[in-house]
Amino acid sequence: MTTKPKARKFRIRRTTGPQTPHAPGTPDRTQRADMAAQQAQQAPQPQQAAAPAQGQVSSAREMAASQSIEDIRKEGLTGRQLRMARRMAQKHGLAPTSDFDAVRLLRAKGIDPFQRHNILELVAGDGGQGGGGAAGGTPPPSAAHPPSDPRVQLPQTVPARQQTLPSTQLSPADRRAEEIMQIQRDIAKRRRRKLLLLLTRLTAFVFLPTLVAGYYYYAVATPMYTTKSEFLILTADGSGGGAGGGLSGLLPSQFATGQDAIATQSYLESKDAMLRLDRDLGFRAHFSQDWIDPIQRLAPDASTEDAYKLYNKYVVLGYDPTEGVIRMELSTADPELSARFSQQLIDYAEQNVDELSSEKRSDAVKTAVESLEQAKADRRGAQKTLVELQEGSILDPEGEVANIRQLIGNVELQLQEKQLALNTQLNNPRPNTARVEALRSEIEVLERELTKQKARLTEATEGHDSLAAQSAAIQMAQADLATADMVLQAALETKRQSEIEANKQVRYLTVSVKPIPSQDPSYPRSFENTVLAFLIFAGIYLMISLTVSILREQVSS
Repeated sequence: MTTKPKARKFRIRRTTGPQTPHAPGTPDRTQRADMAAQQAQQAPQPQQAAAPAQGQVSSAREMAASQSIEDIRKEGLTGRQLRMARRMAQKHGLAPTSDFDAVRLLRAKGIDPFQRHNILELVAGDGGQGGGGAAGGTPPPSAAHPPSDPRVQLPQTVPARQQTLPSTQLSPADRRAEEIMQIQRDIAKRRRRKLLLLLTRLTAFVFLPTLVAGYYYYAVATPMYTTKSEFLILTADGSGGGAGGGLSGLLPSQFATGQDAIATQSYLESKDAMLRLDRDLGFRAHFSQDWIDPIQRLAPDASTEDAYKLYNKYVVLGYDPTEGVIRMELSTADPELSARFSQQLIDYAEQNVDELSSEKRSDAVKTAVESLEQAKADRRGAQKTLVELQEGSILDPEGEVANIRQLIGNVELQLQEKQLALNTQLNNPRPNTARVEALRSEIEVLERELTKQKARLTEATEGHDSLAAQSAAIQMAQADLATADMVLQAALETKRQSEIEANKQVRYLTVSVKPIPSQDPSYPRSFENTVLAFLIFAGIYLMISLTVSILREQVSS
């Protein structure tokens, strides 16, 4: 791996004679440099080309030199390269009039001022001279015997007095490194400032509120004792065989009583239950005591709504539909009072379940009872109608009709015999006239009797219907009575089945876990609540920071 040689900065010494240490009574280095500059200005410079006289035409050689200098200007050489070329021209004994002329003279002599070995020779020669002078040793022979030519060996671009101090300019690499270092310092400074501001904001909006919350949970909050209890609602066993079982026998008891359990849970969470508990055991008075911390304390003149909010906070109910169990947690500052409150609420729940089941039973039997009463009334009406018909006509119309029909049959039989006997007499050659007349008289009597009996069946008399109509009305009344009897019997059976089903719908509240006073407080959970407060404050700060950053970016864009 090759390394780039480090750029070196050189200081050119302007000397005219040997370097000697400064002694009292002798001029110092600055004075000697000034004296050398004055001598160089007064000394003739034979190698410099004389300027053309004013009004004379430049020669072709001068024009070619100016054109070459113009070409060198177009090459875009840096100031460092031009100064190096002038120094190299002076080293080779040339007398350039400018830096560009030095480049031209060196190229005309066949020397490339920008080749690496030429630059290294120049640097090595200067380093040897500078090293001997800086060390303060014996100068080299060439320095001890200065050349006879007193001309200045350095370019006179600035006055000599301004070159007595070292240059303050840095090389591009050093300047770039300095700028990079300055940028890194600024970045580190900004990072430290932003980190300090972030830490300040976190302390103000996250750490300090968390510390206050932790102090409250650990030192101020009143301990609360929780009493846990569980109870469930059961129904009568309706899974036995029979048509009355229906689909209810296929459902588990927790699904059959799910609505009742939800209704009971809603009642225990209602304002009515809170008011009953306050009337019976003094719920508001307990949470209004002075030794409870101000955050959990209930004001003595608090409204019912405030008390109800506190009730919902400390009475927690949950229903598990898979098991049908209602779980209740009740917290108070006194463990014994917490157990009493829980037992009282369970009693309220049991009363509510009984009311719900009684309403269901009454609703189930109510329709059956009403149907039975209607059937009884209809039967009484049918019976009354039949009795009225029998009292107003004939007690037994069917028997009366049967007697009349029997009588008609006898009359028709006698009429037929008399007609046969009359026909027999008329068939004789000499019938018995008296006998014939007697038979005809009997036949007429029988016919009138037959007509009379038939009229009794079909013709109505004054104030009475016909016997057939009376018989039909009585038969309809009897049919209505029979129907009423059947409806009454069905109503009785329905009422009996409804009572059975109502008994199956009876609900029982069973306490599986009884409320027992707790010995250790359950709340507050100091560590968990402090961590939760920290997470809440951190989340709020994060959301606000993101919102502000997004808004700032939108506004700036």
